[in-house]
Amino acid sequence: MRKSITTDKAPQAIGPYSQAIAAGQLLFLSGQTPLDPATGKLVDGGIAEQTHRVMSNLRAVLTAAGASFDNVVRTTIFLADMNDFAAVNEVYGSYFENPAPARACVQAAALPMQARVEIDAVALLS
Repeated sequence: MRKSITTDKAPQAIGPYSQAIAAGQLLFLSGQTPLDPATGKLVDGGIAEQTHRVMSNLRAVLTAAGASFDNVVRTTIFLADMNDFAAVNEVYGSYFENPAPARACVQAAALPMQARVEIDAVALLS
């Protein structure tokens, strides 16, 4: 059984997708970009500010599903510029306890709305 997870505390989907889908014990979170859910616009600032916003958006969707960053088992980070890796890694790491989730990090040719970072996640529901 699949269940859509939505919250107004994260940006609304800008296409035909759900913020997250719970399927059995797994929660699949769609990629979050640094959009402010109140304005629908990219947050001001550099890559650190954008990464904090992405993580806040992911937290909001996790919370709506009754989960937290402790439930996350896998993430994918998409960067517009791999030169931002160290700054993103520093912010990203501050949201997880050890052991951190498995992850991949790739450079993308372009991200929605000219974002510099997007992160998706898979979490285990209890």
